[in-house]
Amino acid sequence: MEQLHMNLLRDLIFRLRAGESERRIARDLDLSRITVHKYHLLAEQQGYLRPDLVLAGETALGEVLGPAPQPPQQISGLEPFADTVRQLREQGCEMTAIWARLRDDYGYKGSYSSVRRYIHQVDPPAPHVTVRVFTAPGEEAQVDFGSVGRLYDPRQQRPRVAYAFVATLSYSRHQYAELVFDQKVETWIGLHRRAFENWGGIPQRIVPDNLKAAVQQVLWYDPILGEAYRRMAQHYGFLVSPTRPATPQHKGKVENGIHYLQRNFMAGRQFTDIDLANRLLSQWVREEAGTRNHGTTHQAPWLRFCEQERAALLPLPVDPFDLVSVRPVKVHPDCHVVIEGSFYSVPYAYVGRTLEAYLHERVIELYQGQTLLATHVRTHAKGEHVTQLSHYPLELSAFLLRTPTRCRELAAEVGPATQEVVRTLLDERPLDHLRSVQGLLHLEERVGRTRLEAACKRALFFGDVHYRQIKQILNAALDREPLPGDLPGETAVAHTFARPSAEFFGSPTPSPEEVQAC
Repeated sequence: MEQLHMNLLRDLIFRLRAGESERRIARDLDLSRITVHKYHLLAEQQGYLRPDLVLAGETALGEVLGPAPQPPQQISGLEPFADTVRQLREQGCEMTAIWARLRDDYGYKGSYSSVRRYIHQVDPPAPHVTVRVFTAPGEEAQVDFGSVGRLYDPRQQRPRVAYAFVATLSYSRHQYAELVFDQKVETWIGLHRRAFENWGGIPQRIVPDNLKAAVQQVLWYDPILGEAYRRMAQHYGFLVSPTRPATPQHKGKVENGIHYLQRNFMAGRQFTDIDLANRLLSQWVREEAGTRNHGTTHQAPWLRFCEQERAALLPLPVDPFDLVSVRPVKVHPDCHVVIEGSFYSVPYAYVGRTLEAYLHERVIELYQGQTLLATHVRTHAKGEHVTQLSHYPLELSAFLLRTPTRCRELAAEVGPATQEVVRTLLDERPLDHLRSVQGLLHLEERVGRTRLEAACKRALFFGDVHYRQIKQILNAALDREPLPGDLPGETAVAHTFARPSAEFFGSPTPSPEEVQAC
């Protein structure tokens, strides 16, 4: 037992001389009755209770009385193993391992708690030291969520689990607080925007927790921010400094703010719905939490904010950050994703994968991780397709690019015979020959313009201009053969009917017009 302070010793002796009971002295001096009783006995032995005796100085009094007698100390059962325990500690063994070694190798019968108490006695742990961080006005804000139970959602007409978002300015301790039903990226972004607008400016640095809306990958020294939060930080000009994993004390200002809100605003209160709760919360932050004497700064946060911190914040940009939401989307086999009933294309290599869609007011951006894959003008008409043909494989994009008008233009570039064949096929009814025309023009890539033009000329001469006929001409290399009448001195042979004309026209002598019609 440690010796009592000199002032307590003198007070205790004067009270004993005055005849006060040990019970009352123990209560008034906040001592145990056993301690008072032991000093009572010591004072009697030394004669200090005689009223005519002048008490010596404080130092002499302490030396004479000394500490009160101690109860007999029990020797620890680990004393015989003291050297072993010391060696194991020097080797870096933890207390559980030391206890197991003593039990298994040395026959120790005691408990793990005894080992722990003994080690703490002979080798007390170093005190845990923390450093209070002070920040300048406008330098930092800390943000986080805290659970507040269930509140009624008037939009879904049912109670839901709610969260309190709290942003605390580290210098003034002034807060922005709002109750929400989720911690999605779009909610996180909107809360920051409303906090900045409420403050009328932006702190230089934001310290968030490692929630997914803020940090995509939690790393000790080099965390990776979510794309939306990174863009917002660049838009508003603040730095993001996430806390290290499992170290909530690094954002103790907002942690204390959340606890204060939970214990003072939410505790013991019920609200009709979340909208009413948010209106009352905004009023409470300004009029109650903002006017209290803060335990650390010993000033009212609202007054400290208005007088010293508001002017130090960064100015708000002309246009607010316009990201509406971020959501996962799957790429379907047609190379499109579906967002709010509309279809947006992405490169075909990502078919079957899940991407992230960033929805702005006028633009939609599609990302895989940190890589931007596509940007589209946002449409609000359900069922509309917004497509970039370059997102399809080359052969499919070429197929889609060859519309009837484009096919006529390409055919004219090949030659007049090809142009006539394409015109004939596209004008023929009722079958749509666009696919045949596309296949016909595709033959140019294999045989060249000269051979395709010759094959089309031959097909026109014999009256069969379909794709299969022209392909057979090319396969048999008949496009290289001259047409009847092309050789010098050769005239084209008129074709005659092998059967009597009466079987076709019902008269022995058909007119030239009837023959031509056949």
